[in-house]
Amino acid sequence: MEPMNLLSVSEFLLLGFSSQPRMQLLLFAVFLAIYLAILFENSLIFVLIKIDSHLHMPMYFFLANLSFLDISYTTTTVPQMLLHLLSKKKNISYVGCIIQMYIFLSLGITECILYAVMMVASSWVGGFFFAMVHTGVTMRLPYCGLNEINHFFCEVPAILKLACADTRVTKVVVFVMGVILLMTPVFLILVSYVFIMVASLRISSAEGGLKAFSICTAHFTMVTLFYGAAMFMYMRPASSYSPERDKYFSFFYNVVSALLNPLIYSLRNKDVKGALVKLMGLLGSFPSFRRGEVEQGGAGTQDSWYLLVMEQF
Repeated sequence: MEPMNLLSVSEFLLLGFSSQPRMQLLLFAVFLAIYLAILFENSLIFVLIKIDSHLHMPMYFFLANLSFLDISYTTTTVPQMLLHLLSKKKNISYVGCIIQMYIFLSLGITECILYAVMMVASSWVGGFFFAMVHTGVTMRLPYCGLNEINHFFCEVPAILKLACADTRVTKVVVFVMGVILLMTPVFLILVSYVFIMVASLRISSAEGGLKAFSICTAHFTMVTLFYGAAMFMYMRPASSYSPERDKYFSFFYNVVSALLNPLIYSLRNKDVKGALVKLMGLLGSFPSFRRGEVEQGGAGTQDSWYLLVMEQF
């Protein structure tokens, strides 16, 4: 392969979601609100776990890393998407596209591994290694001629459509990596949830067993949707490729999952909610947590405020 073939396309044009100005303004407002919510939720979880000594445990270390991943994951794509919605110039350089693809894959693969093994260091190393392979086999192809990517960021399936060479080997590599990085984690997660469900059935308290079942169901539903959308994008047959539909699948596992993760994994947790209430008390959001009033009202007043706030979740 000639090096100049790789440089025959110096930039790509990201078509995004819509070319209609009014629709672009509406999408900008909606996506900006979602992005700010993602930043707020995940930053809040990260800060709570860092400042509250009661949350300095392996499980919460995992949740803090998940929140950091979600912030980084969405920041790789959403700010650029927002900028393109307001700008007539929607291009990205060839090098910029490679960098975005690599970072996006690194963080996405890290999250896929983290869900399954819950080993932070191994997940990060695996994520950046497999992303290097993924990006390498994609960008080794020559891209010449048409440079319009019908997507809102540089994602592998959309870019492969522009390659002016045989992509069969690359698609096989992408599929095999999908089996390793998507199907294997799903299998491990499924096995772990089976053990959890069996253990919950042994709980003598019917209420406790029902609560465990409810939590597991919510978690597994979220995991299934995340991995399912990613599998559809990276493991489906080429004949089912649909640019417009694929944008929404990508938006789900890139953006929507980051919005829902704190609500499902963290903010429903009793210890995290307790830390949140204490933080609000320190900030003076609730009068009963102010030093003078706590001294006057005693523990009973503080507990009543705690229970009142807990009822809102």
